[in-house]
Amino acid sequence: MLIVMKSMATQDQIDVVISQIEQNGFTAHVSKGDIHTVIGAVGGKTIDAREIELLDGVEKIVKITSSYKLASRTFHPENTVIKLKNCEIGGKEISMIAGPCSIESEEQMDATAAALAQYGIKILRGGAFKPRTSPYSFQGLGEEGLKIARRVADKYNMCLTSEVMEISQIPLMLDYVDIMQVGARNMQNFNLLRELGHINKPILLKRGLCSTIEEWLMSAEYIMSGGNMDVILCERGIRTFETATRNTLDISAIPVIKKLSHLPIIADPSHASGLRDKVAPLSRACIAAGADGLIIEVHNNPEKALCDGAQSLFPNQYGELSAQLKTIATAVGRIF
Repeated sequence: MLIVMKSMATQDQIDVVISQIEQNGFTAHVSKGDIHTVIGAVGGKTIDAREIELLDGVEKIVKITSSYKLASRTFHPENTVIKLKNCEIGGKEISMIAGPCSIESEEQMDATAAALAQYGIKILRGGAFKPRTSPYSFQGLGEEGLKIARRVADKYNMCLTSEVMEISQIPLMLDYVDIMQVGARNMQNFNLLRELGHINKPILLKRGLCSTIEEWLMSAEYIMSGGNMDVILCERGIRTFETATRNTLDISAIPVIKKLSHLPIIADPSHASGLRDKVAPLSRACIAAGADGLIIEVHNNPEKALCDGAQSLFPNQYGELSAQLKTIATAVGRIF
């Protein structure tokens, strides 16, 4: 439930309400606006809301009916904007994340980042640990890959995102990445999500292969219930009966999420399509549909990539797409 305090409520009155709900096993999440202070009560046992409503300074109680409380727009009506050292995700500006699927070498990362820097990319992506369907495929460089990506990101004043696959990798990755990425296969790895709820870094949460939007938001709730409210949702395509593309990009999920949740949502047209020539049209559609950004695979030499070269753009192709997205962003009232 949400407890809306009166505009003239004192801090003492707010503290009494917090104390009361915590005594009943709830966790209090306080949001102070220009006029009202709103206290979100999450978890806990059944309680008669009138006990809270009669406390001094309380204006009204609003029940949250959705199963995802913290991720709900009812709990947090305004859009969440996640601030990084060089950009924001969820604000008016479209946030672009780009880079290769896998970190292969310093030369590869440097060449790719140098090209992307010309187009204003502020967040570099690259996998150091790769969850592959085949155990014989390239599995990533591990910590050495993280060191390479961090050096390159710093050189070009970029933030870095990379995928975390298991709990044991979290302490290692904290020293290298700015955004922890949870892949589709781990969207319902609840033990991992709980641990990520305790760290102080944004989490990019990809939608599971066969997950509903509600299940996806519930996974975000696992992270947020641990105290980490900086979650970025990523629509990366779902598995359907269609075989013409790698996955089916659910563009309709973007406006649906925008209505249900305050969390920023980006899209991954590279993993959705699996085909280089489909990335640009899907990217254009996602920005038009209201996405807060895109994560796109770009490789300096995709024909020789160790992972997913067929869905990776050449740097000059990203440059052409960037110009197109700028036009679309302006048309929908965003900045690119």
